[in-house]
Amino acid sequence: MKQAPTPMDSYISYMLAAAHRAVHQSLASRLKEHGMQVETWRILETLDSESHLTMGELARIVLMNPPTLTKMVDRMVAQGLVHRQIAASDQRKVNLLLTDLGRKRMTDIRELVRLQDREILAQFDTQQVEMLNRVLRDLSGTTG
Repeated sequence: MKQAPTPMDSYISYMLAAAHRAVHQSLASRLKEHGMQVETWRILETLDSESHLTMGELARIVLMNPPTLTKMVDRMVAQGLVHRQIAASDQRKVNLLLTDLGRKRMTDIRELVRLQDREILAQFDTQQVEMLNRVLRDLSGTTG
């Protein structure tokens, strides 16, 4: 059931935040059933597709500030999902890599995330999806 419009609905920044909240809460609920947080999924998914990322690179990609990411990665290391490796090119840097368990957990929940994406996209026609993607990329400053 849709709520009545509020004065806040006239602000695009508010509407984007409201949309983010709805999508995030839905995904968090699905992932919670598998004992995983949205941020943990983002980390696992990113590490599965990009190897040898530093903490700084990973923080930027998964939209987390470095201190919070460090605490989360510490928990993930303790759970056996990822491990740290000293970078070969610069021993001051640490790369993060998925463990076999981390890869299995990520694979197990990937379809949940894809299902949510399909449900969101089903609300729009092809042109709207293309426009939405373009607008969101432009707003976020990403390419692709």
